[in-house]
Amino acid sequence: MDNLIGAGSSNNGSDGVDKLLDQDQRLLPIANVGRIMKQILPPNAKISKEAKETMQECVSEFVSFVTGEASDKCRRERRKTVNGDDVCWALAALGFDDYAGPLKRYLHRYRELEVDRSSSIINNNQENNNNSNLMVMRLNDENLRAFEDHGRRNDDDACQ
Repeated sequence: MDNLIGAGSSNNGSDGVDKLLDQDQRLLPIANVGRIMKQILPPNAKISKEAKETMQECVSEFVSFVTGEASDKCRRERRKTVNGDDVCWALAALGFDDYAGPLKRYLHRYRELEVDRSSSIINNNQENNNNSNLMVMRLNDENLRAFEDHGRRNDDDACQ
């Protein structure tokens, strides 16, 4: 990132700012990169700002590279949405087979869990609906009995 400071200087001075803004928008958040790096290190290890910035550049470039390949595939297939399968394909196509296989397995498991979660939510909603319907029916029965009781009392009062 240091090589960009002052790199875009021109007469009006705004080009350098624009390039830095473009650079910041292109990069993954450094706090997230640092958090991921810290997970693999021993608890007492420190990470320099330079190391975080270097890794930020690398992972951002890697994500852009793989996503670009996946996007090209989608464009050729006249699709607008890049999905997980496209990313797995791009990894393999770019020679990252060691990552494509585990990512495919992860994606498969993720989808299974999503189906389980969705069916669980549907079942819970159906149970809630059934319970709500049962409550409404009970309330209706209670209201009907109360109405009938009220009607009987009025009839009894009228007969006396």
